[in-house]
Amino acid sequence: MAKTKADEKDLEAKEEQMALLEMSGDLTTESKQLTAEGRKEETNISLEYSSDMKKARLHSTLVALLNDPVLADIPKNPTLTDVDTLISLELGSAMRISVLKLDGSSFDVTVMNSATVKDLKQAVRKRIDDTEQSKMGHRHISWRHVWSNFCLLFHNEKLLDDTAKLQDYGIRNNAQVQFIPYVISRAFKRHSKRRKHRFFHGLSKKGRTTD
Repeated sequence: MAKTKADEKDLEAKEEQMALLEMSGDLTTESKQLTAEGRKEETNISLEYSSDMKKARLHSTLVALLNDPVLADIPKNPTLTDVDTLISLELGSAMRISVLKLDGSSFDVTVMNSATVKDLKQAVRKRIDDTEQSKMGHRHISWRHVWSNFCLLFHNEKLLDDTAKLQDYGIRNNAQVQFIPYVISRAFKRHSKRRKHRFFHGLSKKGRTTD
């Protein structure tokens, strides 16, 4: 009987030890999990802080660049074409043209050296539209009406032929053109229509002969 009781006590002691070990193991596992979660949380916070810091530095750098006088020609929302044209200006393959308005104020546009009158008009339109957008929000300008009542002038010569090269007029880098009132006559419109009609009629005639 004595041996049986001793065995029972030993068994109970072992069971208690096993229970303590299991509890210790569970606590250790739980502690490890909490520690891992804590580290993960700290890592996430650190990454977020690092990302915010990078954004703040980038914003600061962009503000400094946009305020740099050297980059004053870059529009607020530049397109890839705008950037290419400005790079071409630095390389000498584009030119800056000053446009004098009717109120005496002026603004600059940049076009390629090979640009036509139409290209210059488009650059003027984009610059004015961007300025109006930034100052007054969305505002529609009828450019058909504008070009029907005004034109650009360089050295007393009206730039009326959209297909003509600017360099054919003698326009070079840092030249100045100006807006002047000019109403296109009906005779000029009829002449333009007849010229277009002859052009397309000639194309259709060529098409028939080649068929």
